[in-house]
Amino acid sequence: MSVNAWGGALADELLGWLPGIGADVVCLQEVTRTPGLGGWTRFDDGERALPQRADLFDDVRGVLPRHQGIFVASDSGPVLDDGGIPHRQDFGLATFASERLSLVGLDSVFVHGALTDHVEWTIADRPRVALAVRTAGQDSGRTVWVVQVHGLRDPAGKGDTPARRQQADALAGLVTRIRQPDDLVVLCGDLNLLPDSETFGILAGAGLTDLVGTADTRTSRYPKPVRHASYLLVSDVDAVKHFTVVAAPEVSDHRALLLDI
Repeated sequence: MSVNAWGGALADELLGWLPGIGADVVCLQEVTRTPGLGGWTRFDDGERALPQRADLFDDVRGVLPRHQGIFVASDSGPVLDDGGIPHRQDFGLATFASERLSLVGLDSVFVHGALTDHVEWTIADRPRVALAVRTAGQDSGRTVWVVQVHGLRDPAGKGDTPARRQQADALAGLVTRIRQPDDLVVLCGDLNLLPDSETFGILAGAGLTDLVGTADTRTSRYPKPVRHASYLLVSDVDAVKHFTVVAAPEVSDHRALLLDI
């Protein structure tokens, strides 16, 4: 399962839904982590102010106690707690893998920029990191790389840019570098792209096929007309048993993507 968790803005819905879906691997983008702080914080980047969980990573660990959690930060910056006290908060990706799976490989690489500690959060050009975990199931001899990423956000829109082309090249390079001949690769996340982006041609060159296409991946919480953001790609379409863009329940301003392989 993959979803942009929106910093936990709909934490009650998200945390209530996750334990019941039975996902062996949960990939979350826009995950927060503030060591030593729980509850709610406020994030402000000059364009928008959003409520966020202080430590969404820890919140999810609490409802998925039989999963191993891995968090990587793309950047960090200031947030305010309920009392108006400032804290430094890490922002990034989290992957949770069921104890029924053996973790046999980990990799992470920045696909845009480098780790940044913001004095004030910026609207655009924030660094982006990809996180990859290699799993082996007890009922199958095939190993699976699950790679997730939160793609570049550009206030100008979701069209192709040189920075997005470089991001796609970095993702394709990561997949090519880590995969072994018999590995199945799943790449997922909020790519912040349109369905006709050149990124998908670049990733096709790395052997990946998109399953989302032009499907609406936004919920009613997102008021803008462009409804494309999240995608999921696989290296072997024949391995797909079922794929769903989850319209309900709404656990974010993004719809979750649910893959059965």
